[in-house]
Amino acid sequence: MLRAPAQGCARAWRTSLASGSHGYGSPLNSLASRRAYATPARKTDNRVQQAFARTEELFKRYKPVSPGLRHLRRPLNPHLWEGRPVRALTIPKRKNGGRNSTGRITVRHRGGGHKQRIRTVDFMRLTQGAHDVIRVEYDPGRSAHIALIKNRSPDALGTQKWSYIIATEGMRAGDEVQSFRKGIPEGFIPGFDELRAKELEKAAAAASSSSDASAAAESSAETLAMGILRTMTLRPGNVLPLRLIPPGTVINNVSLDPNGPARLIRSAGSWGQLIAHEEGSKYVQVKLQSGEVRKVLRECCATIGKVSNSVWKNRQIGKAGRARWLGLRPEVRGMAMNACDHPHGGGRGKSKSNKHPRSIWGWGTKGTRTRKPGPKGPKNSNKLVVRERPRGVELRSS
Repeated sequence: MLRAPAQGCARAWRTSLASGSHGYGSPLNSLASRRAYATPARKTDNRVQQAFARTEELFKRYKPVSPGLRHLRRPLNPHLWEGRPVRALTIPKRKNGGRNSTGRITVRHRGGGHKQRIRTVDFMRLTQGAHDVIRVEYDPGRSAHIALIKNRSPDALGTQKWSYIIATEGMRAGDEVQSFRKGIPEGFIPGFDELRAKELEKAAAAASSSSDASAAAESSAETLAMGILRTMTLRPGNVLPLRLIPPGTVINNVSLDPNGPARLIRSAGSWGQLIAHEEGSKYVQVKLQSGEVRKVLRECCATIGKVSNSVWKNRQIGKAGRARWLGLRPEVRGMAMNACDHPHGGGRGKSKSNKHPRSIWGWGTKGTRTRKPGPKGPKNSNKLVVRERPRGVELRSS
């Protein structure tokens, strides 16, 4: 049976540590002095910055006091708002367990889960003017984070004053975002309109003497205008038409209709890149994260930057119960089913009877292409794709 040390022994041990008269010489004393010297620096260090600077500390791990915590790994997001969302910007989510109006399961592995409210995210960004980022929040309905922005206009009320947007990487409370979807407002850059007018006047005056000089002056004015506009507007979180975005810019939330909402590049950590402006055409080329290059109308809009929460894909749920909280039901292997329930079912032992991998409906999986673009598929389903995403050998070589 272990016994606690006597009070006299403990007192003598503390005295020896303080005086340095212990049997190990000066190393312990020097270690204590180093610790005392490093204490003020440790107080001033920002642990969050250190965690984000090192890849191995991007996630929060837990002491495995239970099996469900042993493999749990969550991204470190100390900047997220810990309170509730704005209730006026949410609607209740009515769950149906993956069933349609007749009660048949059309989407498998869904059901249960915690009660949620759908955040109404503004994918249009029609309101012009400066908006302040109030906070960045967690959204249970998507992998990316959302940001609550406030309109600076005193005339805005209700949902016109407050709105949710998809947060870009690095967006924090106190940032400023703007939308230039309706064009660049007049007077946005002080003195810019007067400068452009003077350049055009010089071009008109030189038109009588030489047409080449007028064209050169007009092109220089346009170059100057584009340079100033890009300097003032190309900031993460701002919305711009694709015709005003230079090639090579990282973008997200790309719309496919000039008057429609954002459709592409909205999940966590995703990003696209504007490749080129086609001369004499109404399209620009955008490279998606899958490697596919497709055409998008020049008048469509996109958000500058990369979608937030890029480490979301590396999280680990840790236990089956946490998946049930998210509304995910268990999946069963096809080989564990009966022959009447799956193409891989039946037989003796762990065997799928020498069949190619199939889905429950008999479709080929693991490499089999099921989409049929071009003449054999939907009409004009692939006409805007310049280069398809790499597959097979092309994907492995890249």
